[in-house]
Amino acid sequence: MTPTPDPFPDDDRFDDVVVGAGITGLTVGLMLARAGRRVGVVEARRVGSGTTGRTTGKLSLLQGTRLSQILSAQSRGVAEAYVDANREGMEWLLGFCAEHDVPVQTRDAVTYASADDELASVCEEHEAAGSLGLDVRWTDGLDVPFPLVGATVLADQAQFDPMDVLGALATQLRGHGGAVHEGRRVMGVSGRGTPEITLDDGRVLRAENVVLATGVPTLDRGLYFAKVEPKRSYLLAFEGVEPPPAMYISAAASSRSIRGVPGDATTGPRLLVGGAGHVVGRTESELTRIHELREWTAHHFDGAVETHAWSAQDYASHDGIPFVGTLPRGGGHIYLATGYDKWGLTNGVAAARTIAGQILGSTPSWAKVLGRRITRPRGAVRIASLNVGVGLAATRSLVRAEASTAHTPAADGVGAVGRDGVLPVGTSTLEGRTCSVVALCTHLGGALRWNDAEKSWDCPLHGSRFSASGEVLEGPATKALAQRDVPPEA
Repeated sequence: MTPTPDPFPDDDRFDDVVVGAGITGLTVGLMLARAGRRVGVVEARRVGSGTTGRTTGKLSLLQGTRLSQILSAQSRGVAEAYVDANREGMEWLLGFCAEHDVPVQTRDAVTYASADDELASVCEEHEAAGSLGLDVRWTDGLDVPFPLVGATVLADQAQFDPMDVLGALATQLRGHGGAVHEGRRVMGVSGRGTPEITLDDGRVLRAENVVLATGVPTLDRGLYFAKVEPKRSYLLAFEGVEPPPAMYISAAASSRSIRGVPGDATTGPRLLVGGAGHVVGRTESELTRIHELREWTAHHFDGAVETHAWSAQDYASHDGIPFVGTLPRGGGHIYLATGYDKWGLTNGVAAARTIAGQILGSTPSWAKVLGRRITRPRGAVRIASLNVGVGLAATRSLVRAEASTAHTPAADGVGAVGRDGVLPVGTSTLEGRTCSVVALCTHLGGALRWNDAEKSWDCPLHGSRFSASGEVLEGPATKALAQRDVPPEA
């Protein structure tokens, strides 16, 4: 789909510029536009082309084993504020969907153990959820076709197609005087009193406030790229089987996320199976991860026929709590939101509520508690371990590039990294076109890896991703990869 950007105002001035047209960006944009402010949302690709448009579409306060994770790293007050924030996010979004006729299905949310060695973590989540006021119930078994030896269940949660929600948000934003500028990438933000936003075509916008709602901030102030871990996971859609009646997520290290999609007049119901996640750029084969999901589904859902496959990327904080608020060295006028760890539908709306409240002078009480959370020793160790992992990934990537001398992939759809002097060079062939790029991330110079499922160059340091020809796909990087001449033998 070709982006259809709204025109910029003649003076290129806004009250607020929001970077990113996912759940956070469009929601905060709408909240500010409803308050009578002049708002522009700038999106590098299209509405929903990032994380939100690729999620499983679960809207739930029971989020895998998140609550027990938070209680192990933070105070009870912080955990209670997290639940309050997500509850407000859920209620706001359900109210919005009801008001604007966005289809929503009510479902139970289930966190389950697929084997005995997962029971302890599910029991901990059940106890944590109950202690934080969620009306969970325990069951030793459910009538499902996959292994389940115990589960905690929360009734009356919800699911929907996230693209339906994003479309309605964009429509309402425009209806309240806001604009959505698709196909424009923000390259940098400067200034303190009145930030200046530079776009990829050289245009400069001016605004009182800038909101970075881009998965991870594209500005390095505050070093948030070093405080979160980029994670990629996969989702497959199947037809030909009856999906189980609830929304499920396992407590396994390689989790399984399962839910159904209602049928319509022309199609029957579909089954969504997700999981097999990993840190971006740190797996030997992304295709192998997808095959894991296919094999698992074939084993437990006889007759399932795959119709679609896609993936999504999100960022996890060290303690399970998103980072939301003002960016350091931004003069109090640059805001960020990151670290949802795959639960962005509730957290994204809560982040929007926080940022809009800070701009409009009505910050929620729970946002103040979350904003004052303290990094405890365990959290500091976790941040350190994240960056040790980055260091190891950097070393391994350089060794891999040094060991390889291949510059020309042998088959279509294959990429390889070799050396041209001291530079690692990535060469790939897609649909008969061979491209060579300098295989160094334009963010902090990480040596890139070829993603064999999505045919992209991925950075194992902080999760930036580039197309085969070098264009930025996502992550903290904003500049494309440098092109290299294709070797004559290619």
